[in-house]
Amino acid sequence: MRRLAPLLLALATAGPAAAQDPAPVPAPTYTPIPLWPDGAPGSAARRSEPEIGRDYWLRNIHDPSLTAFPAAPAHRNGAAIVVIPGGGHKLLVWTNEGTKVATALNRLGLTAFVLKYRLANEAGSKYSVAGDAADDARRAIRWVRAHAAEYGIDPHRVGAMGFSAGGELVSLIADNPEPAGRPSHDAIDRESARPDFQMLVFPGPRGIPATAIATAPPAFLVAGSRDACCAAPSVALYEQLRKAGVSAELHMFADSDHAFNLDESDRISILHWPDRLNDWLADGGWLSAKAVPGVATTKPN
Repeated sequence: MRRLAPLLLALATAGPAAAQDPAPVPAPTYTPIPLWPDGAPGSAARRSEPEIGRDYWLRNIHDPSLTAFPAAPAHRNGAAIVVIPGGGHKLLVWTNEGTKVATALNRLGLTAFVLKYRLANEAGSKYSVAGDAADDARRAIRWVRAHAAEYGIDPHRVGAMGFSAGGELVSLIADNPEPAGRPSHDAIDRESARPDFQMLVFPGPRGIPATAIATAPPAFLVAGSRDACCAAPSVALYEQLRKAGVSAELHMFADSDHAFNLDESDRISILHWPDRLNDWLADGGWLSAKAVPGVATTKPN
């Protein structure tokens, strides 16, 4: 079975090719998929502003979107994951918590979609986390379900994976009820916004303790024991899930702080935490090839 740790580590540590090596093949260009047909609600005044990106991060998001990373047909198993990067709601950690994660998940046969959502804590922002950003996350889950057939996805096998601030959004949409009175914009809004499984990586405290824990999906949680922000929320949510009888797995890594990157840690446990996620996904059946009507799926190598 393929493992996530070496895949993610190789992606995180990849450097420039040596001078004698052939020129690298240009990276594929991925076209963002707008989430809202007429633009995100409340964003009209700033919708024409360009996004700002430097190195590993993005900000100034006013037209929320998904970037699709389809699994190769030879490995596709019919499950999908919406990846939600963190960044304190001030920016998006677009590479290490977004695109690199998506390409690693592809190797497990999972189709991934990386979410750009509105940032509530960015300077000058009038957005909210529980309102606008969470609405973008719900819309992303709905969009994937509505377009499942196009990507060879089972609409009942759509998960969400969030890092830090992105983990807050996962908890808000998976473990808490959707606010009442939200307007319906189109047929996509008739799809369920609740993910079928959830993965929270050093998640922030918003949405915890959860208020709809009895209907929460199976969960995988991971954090550092010395994380002043996010160790306690991870333990608290796990305890809620456990007491409610919801399938949940928690990994708290000793002497580790927030936002541990695989290429920056000398701890064996941190280097291998993606293997624990891989095991959990396999145990839950999310890596097993299942027939999707009209689409051939193949068991991953």
